[in-house]
Amino acid sequence: MMYLQDKEEIIEVANEIKRIGLVQLTGGNVSVRKPNGDIIVTPSGMPYETMTPDQVLVLNKDGQVIEGDLRPSVDTVAIKYIFDHCPNVNAVIHTHQPYATAVGLIADELPACCTTLCNVCLGAVPVAPYSAAASEDMGIQAVEYLDGKRAVILKHHGVIAVGPTLHDAEYSCIYLEDVAKCWLAAKAAAGGEVALMTPEEVEEAVNTHKTYGQKH
Repeated sequence: MMYLQDKEEIIEVANEIKRIGLVQLTGGNVSVRKPNGDIIVTPSGMPYETMTPDQVLVLNKDGQVIEGDLRPSVDTVAIKYIFDHCPNVNAVIHTHQPYATAVGLIADELPACCTTLCNVCLGAVPVAPYSAAASEDMGIQAVEYLDGKRAVILKHHGVIAVGPTLHDAEYSCIYLEDVAKCWLAAKAAAGGEVALMTPEEVEEAVNTHKTYGQKH
């Protein structure tokens, strides 16, 4: 079997984002790109709790399935577009997380209001216009609106989180949801404007996180 460790990590992350409510049922997807261009992606419509490594598919850089018998995620065309146009991105997670999606219904971005958003998403997270699921346009909009950040909110749909590693993409979607909750609560309580971080504070938060954890 190809890429067994990567497949196990993908399943672990998929179950984690479901456990904390970023997806429901069989929604969303998790994918990783290897240095040779191969893409490892979750199958379409399969429960994460019972998913096994042999059910996770491998595609070559041209998008052809080279390992696996199931149908890959319906969003694979968008995932491939992101990988093709973002050379520093090696992991993509797509979720339907409710609080971040709610932000996209009332604002053009989730502003930089908390350090954790800046730590992992590298600043304010933009909202991309609506694009249909399972379409390349979903990837096109994500690439255009990411603009160097590690997450984008898809209006009326959900979130695309990216990173140089699967760990980075996972942190981006999880902390994005936490900060979305905070911002929505503060906006409701204040009845309007919410205090934001300064550009200097954002830069400091981004740089501070670079030394977070056990680096090797």
